[in-house]
Amino acid sequence: MIQRRRLTAVGAILAGILLGYHTGWGHSVVILSSDTLTATSRAISGAKTVIMADDSDVKFAHVLLDQDSRKQQRQIDSIRALKADVLLTIGSFATQLAKDSFPGTSTVFSSVMYPVISGFVKSMASPGGHITGASLTIAVDVQFKYFKRIVPKLKTIGVLYSENTASLIPPTKVVASEQGFRLLAIPVNNDRELPAALDSLMNTCDGIWSIADPNLFSPQSTKYILLHALRGGKPFMGFSRNVVESGALFALDFDYKAIGRQAGAAVCRVLRGNRPGEIPVTTPDVLWFHYNESTAKHLQINVPRDLVAVAKEVYR
Repeated sequence: MIQRRRLTAVGAILAGILLGYHTGWGHSVVILSSDTLTATSRAISGAKTVIMADDSDVKFAHVLLDQDSRKQQRQIDSIRALKADVLLTIGSFATQLAKDSFPGTSTVFSSVMYPVISGFVKSMASPGGHITGASLTIAVDVQFKYFKRIVPKLKTIGVLYSENTASLIPPTKVVASEQGFRLLAIPVNNDRELPAALDSLMNTCDGIWSIADPNLFSPQSTKYILLHALRGGKPFMGFSRNVVESGALFALDFDYKAIGRQAGAAVCRVLRGNRPGEIPVTTPDVLWFHYNESTAKHLQINVPRDLVAVAKEVYR
């Protein structure tokens, strides 16, 4: 009985949205997400704030996607009935579903890492198709500038990668060269190759930069890599604050609400008539600095005072 009442309530909400859409209400934006994490909630809040400031008549519907494929199909049918002007997707799972299920609907994503590698867009500058959005990808040149400030003697940067992130290496080498670095990139295709790859980095690089690569950084391998770097006296730049908490020297992180605001701005442009494929994908415009004080002391590295002063989190 409780389940039936819940379904009835959901049906009433969807019917109300459809009634409003067909009786002349303003634009409609359907938000798709697959979790209720704080980061997701902040991204949605940021996006809605920007959209409502631009168009007070816009109407929202929020669908929390189910992982069960049978239930998911029913949700897709319900979403299709809403005839959204724009789909706002939070995260890669929701964005992939939108891409596969609604190929003709304008879509703006938020909180997606490496949207080009994921196949959502052709390029960051010219997405093409009907999808654009706000990515979590921090520009490599920005990352290297921070690394250089913290480790001034940095000349050779090492990085591990898998086939999943191999396409990032050639353009990153160009950026490194432009900033006066040499990038030593070593592929790791399985766990057995990791020890030898790390030994090679220890012998040839001044510091290690990391890519958010799920094929490479499991909880176990991350601990192993960080321990190896510490023992070898190599500063390690993490790809998230969680890696810094585990022992990396520092990392740059993002404000999910700010990412949501960027996505919201893109939604506004689409609602005004711009094509998503012609709206460049944004990168984080608000960065948070995290560093590990214990690691810095162990490596005898003095983190610049101005960075210490603005650090979002300091791990000890």
